[in-house]
Formats: sequence, C-alpha cells, structure tokens
Amino acid sequence: MGCCQGYPFVEGGERVFEVDTSRIAYGSGAMHELGARARLLGMTRPFVVTDAGVARLDRFSESLAALRASGCDPVVYAEARVEPTNESFDEAIEAARAARADGYISIGGGSAIDTAKAANLYVTHPAAFTAYVNAPVGEGRSVPGPLLPHIACPTTAGTGSECTGIAIFDHLPIAAKTGIASPYLRPSLALIDPDWTASLPRLVAACSGFDVLAHALESYTARPYTQRPAGTPGKRPLSQGANPFSDMACLEALRLIGTFLVRAVGDPDDAEARERMMFAATLAGIGFNNAGVQLPHAMAYAVAGLVHDFRPAGYPPGEAMVPHGMAVVVSAPAVFRTTAAHAPQRHREVATALGVAAHGVSDDDIGAALAGRIAELMAACGMPRNLGALGYGASDVPGLVAGTLPQQRLLANAPIATDEAVLGRLFTAALAA
Repeated sequence: MGCCQGYPFVEGGERVFEVDTSRIAYGSGAMHELGARARLLGMTRPFVVTDAGVARLDRFSESLAALRASGCDPVVYAEARVEPTNESFDEAIEAARAARADGYISIGGGSAIDTAKAANLYVTHPAAFTAYVNAPVGEGRSVPGPLLPHIACPTTAGTGSECTGIAIFDHLPIAAKTGIASPYLRPSLALIDPDWTASLPRLVAACSGFDVLAHALESYTARPYTQRPAGTPGKRPLSQGANPFSDMACLEALRLIGTFLVRAVGDPDDAEARERMMFAATLAGIGFNNAGVQLPHAMAYAVAGLVHDFRPAGYPPGEAMVPHGMAVVVSAPAVFRTTAAHAPQRHREVATALGVAAHGVSDDDIGAALAGRIAELMAACGMPRNLGALGYGASDVPGLVAGTLPQQRLLANAPIATDEAVLGRLFTAALAA
C-alpha cells in the first residue's frame, strides 16, 4: 500500500497522522468581537489573564469595555509573568479558583496564554501541581476531560500558543523549562488581531519573530510521523512528527518570515510586515501543534533556566532573563548545520523558503547555507549572535546539557538521536557560532 509522498512507511510504523487546532478568527479589528465571542461560548464571568504591560494599554481597556457591553462581568488577573514559573502558575490557579469564573480569556503573549491554560486545567481538574507536568519532571498524568472555554488573544506575532495544547513554564526546582501537554489545553478560540502588534518594541518583535522561525523550521525538519510506532486514537503523542499537513503550514510561514521579518522588526509602522508576521505565527502555530518542535526548543529551555545576568532591552527591568525566542534561535544555526546531514532535502526546502538560493548547493553544504541565512536574519534584527553573547561559557555546557535532558518529549521528536555527548557538542558549537 502506498503512502504520502516523501513519507515512506516503515515496518511497525505509524500510518495515520492527525490534524487538530483551535478554532481561529483572524483579521484586523478581530478583538472588537471579543464580547460577542465570549457570550457565544457561554461566558458571563470570564477570568481575564494578562500581564502588567498589556493591562496598561488603551486596547486592553477597550477589550474589557467590549466584554462588559456584552453582559460579561470580567475578573482581571494582570499578574502573568513574562517568563512564567511553577510558582507564578500556582498564584494564577489560586486567583482563578477564587474568581469562580465560567470561562477564561487570555490577552498577551504566550506567557499569558499558557498561564490561562494552567489555571483552567487545575481549577477544572484539581491535582497536585506535578501531576500533569511532562515526565520525567512530573507524573505526565493524562488530563481527564474537557476544560472550561478559553479565548486566547495573542498580542505578539510569535507564540503560536493560541493554537496549541501546550503550556510552558520555568520549573524552579530544576532550573529549566518544562511543560504540560494535552489536547484539552488547546484554547476553544484563537482571536487573532494583527493590529495589536503595532505596540511591540523592536527587540520584543524580534524575539517573537524568531520563535515563529523556530516553530516552522523545527516542525518541518522533525522526525517524520511514519517513523513512530503505530498508535491508536487517543494514544498518539501531541508532537507526532513532521507530516504533510504541518509541512504546508510551515513552508508558507517560512516564506513569509524570509520576506517580512526584518521589515517588521525595523519599522513598527510597517503594517503590512507586522500583519504578515502575525499570519506566519498563526501558520507556524498550527504546524508545530501538529508536528512538534525539537532540539532548539529543548536546548532553549535550559538556556532560559540557567541565565546569569543577561537583561534584554524592552523587557521588564531588573530581572535577569533570556526571552524565549532569543533562547531558541541562538542555538539554531549550530543545530541545523548538524541535522542537515541526516535529511538534506528537507533542510534544502526550508532554506529555499527562507530565501537561500539553494539550487546547486551540495547536500554537504546545505546545512552551512541554512545556518548562514539564520545568522544573517539574526544580525539584521539586532539579536545576540550566539550563546557566548548571552554570558555563557564552556563551563556552563554541562549544566545546559543537564537542563536539556529532561525535555524527552522534544528530544524524541528530533531527526537525530541525542545523548549527553551530542548535546554537549551542539552547545559548544552554539557558544561561538
């Protein structure tokens, strides 16, 4: 029996891929529909999750007014952290429990959206915090059933969290990021209004854009779904591997990134570029929700968790942090230079989508060409060029490796086998890439 082109079956391997995402309402002015959308989902007392910066925006006040005009009585929680932790999730869960809400609305970046997912989960299905956290950090217990309705309203062109069943946070006991993954965490509706991205500072826009880049690149070059053991309904992993549906979304996202990322970062008034990057983020979010990310994201969780004293411009002052999109992309050139040798054609396709003139480039050189294009985009957007620029050195490599190894859900999705030695070589290469 045949199979999808480019995905040959292997003995005992998967033959079925699944396509799933949030319902999406996209377009300029979409947030004006928030009140009506909330009522259509049965909300009268929504728990609205955001962060302090977004809460100060006139657009946020207008959104609350729209909710009230529709007959809703919103309870605002504006304490979501830019990089959430298990402790900040706990605080949001307690606030949501006290609010006795009948639905959730998140307005902000991925951190606000993920905080709302966690609050919805633990209030609806109470359990010890580590119960639903991915193994081996937590128990990896299955979410027992549906949650209350959740409308996710992204304000950055990057997260993709509005389309996924994943909530990511810093687990402070291990000084690394981990997450909770279940189809039940996926928002009921992604309400995506590109007009909100006009307020993003330059570096925030860049970090968001490189998160989109990583979602699309990692998903397209992930382990193919046919190389996984055959599954059954309800038992297939959320990160099922590259598949024909995710491929379409990711390639178009990469084409848009190659064309519009530098423009969107360089000029906040370039409405076309910012809108196209928001659409790219939506496409990549759909893609990685159905394929899954891999090595750069797994490594980024350790990079963010072990930060020394790096303080990026445009983010909350005083707190050392590495923004997620930055943590992902600083290792990406080293990773794709390595993985290209194992799947040169797929790396050639993503390089071409990003604007590399890959025709005539040999299989041996396509990884270097792709890595060079990523580095070129990073330089044009003012991103740190490598891990060394974030303050890491050779002595940090063992800790970074140790922080990455628990990310088994992501490492299993990589196109190459990974162990301590492989990760050590990748981190070492990323220090001075």
